[in-house]
Amino acid sequence: MSLFDTRVPAVLLRIDRNPFHHGTLGAVRSLGRAGVDVHLVADCTASPVRASRFLTRLHPPPPPGAAPADIAVALRRVAAGIARPAVLIPLDDAGAVAVGRLGAELSPAYLLPQQPGSLPERVADKAELAAMCAAAGVPHPRTVVPDSASEAAAEAWRLGLPVIAKWSRPWLLPPDSGLRSTVVIRSAQQARELYARTAEAGSRLLLQEFLPPGPDPDWFFHGYVDRAGALRAGGPGVKHLSWPRGAGLTAVGRWTLNPQVRALAERLVSGLGYRGILDLDFRRCATTGRYHLLDFNPRPGAQFRLFTDTADLDVVRALHLDLTHRPLPEGSQRPGRLFVVENYAPLTALRPAWNGRESAWHARDDRLPGWAMWALWTRHVAHRVLDRLRRLCRRSGPPADARVVRQANAPVIDDERASSC
Repeated sequence: MSLFDTRVPAVLLRIDRNPFHHGTLGAVRSLGRAGVDVHLVADCTASPVRASRFLTRLHPPPPPGAAPADIAVALRRVAAGIARPAVLIPLDDAGAVAVGRLGAELSPAYLLPQQPGSLPERVADKAELAAMCAAAGVPHPRTVVPDSASEAAAEAWRLGLPVIAKWSRPWLLPPDSGLRSTVVIRSAQQARELYARTAEAGSRLLLQEFLPPGPDPDWFFHGYVDRAGALRAGGPGVKHLSWPRGAGLTAVGRWTLNPQVRALAERLVSGLGYRGILDLDFRRCATTGRYHLLDFNPRPGAQFRLFTDTADLDVVRALHLDLTHRPLPEGSQRPGRLFVVENYAPLTALRPAWNGRESAWHARDDRLPGWAMWALWTRHVAHRVLDRLRRLCRRSGPPADARVVRQANAPVIDDERASSC
């Protein structure tokens, strides 16, 4: 007999258009292997996820930049087709914020954690997170929110260059703006110029002190807070490799026991009254040795399947079991386990992993997404290389005109040569 109430399907929501979002595939596989029907509301036209044998049905997503009302329309359409209550799991911050706003409207068609007020939106907002950390007694980098370009320049000097610049609500960044959610600022002028794009970014700019990294500086914590407020499943992990290097997603991570990180996570969720899945990012300061919370993501992290215990419980499964009033199995932790995203860390993916490994794309019982990923990734890399070559050619420009040759008693000759790349 299954531990899961397989009469209750799961609906996964992802608004972000990234075709290489491996966390989506992890959620599809996790619940599909448990016998749960998995419906995905996302743009997966070119994504390897659509090839998974564990995906029950793919549904069209709301349009890009959709308002909460548009997202509600899309989710109600899916609910009408399913015709029975389903567990709803947003997989990105934009979806988590929208679902937090729409909780009362989406019930009873969807089962959701009972969150206090607009808590998912508040913790996802990087400017508000600083104040919440202070109230809960959780270390957080010194953070300022400037009100003008000149104040941004002054605060950058005051914090001590380099500083970290973040947009408080990165899910609002226009996809074609070239703006990144987090950048390193190395001059006051850079801070001034970045602030000037505030209106385009759609949210406030904040500046944070740069914490000097030591050995194993970047940590993450995944967990599920159940209906009673207990932190279940998940665990702490250390990031060995990120993509892009130094400031991106986890390309290689390891489950590593860390009582300090766990204690900080427990203190934070207890102080906030948070319920549901969470993904926290910490930085260990080389100067003080303290762990500082950098980000609070109110949804599954892309590498959540790393924290699969001996009972095969992860945070996504814990959510489904808890919301359907099923007991969570008691398993043992598996520290040392490795998570690898093969297209970002191919050499690590080929090495032996003595304590076990979770691959982002490849699975023996679901091979098609892995093959589809490599085909898509090859095209993606080839396209990027060609784009870079075109930019280099445009930057170099045509060669300078040949010197004007003057000969005695001869007319001026301009030797113009056309060139192209």
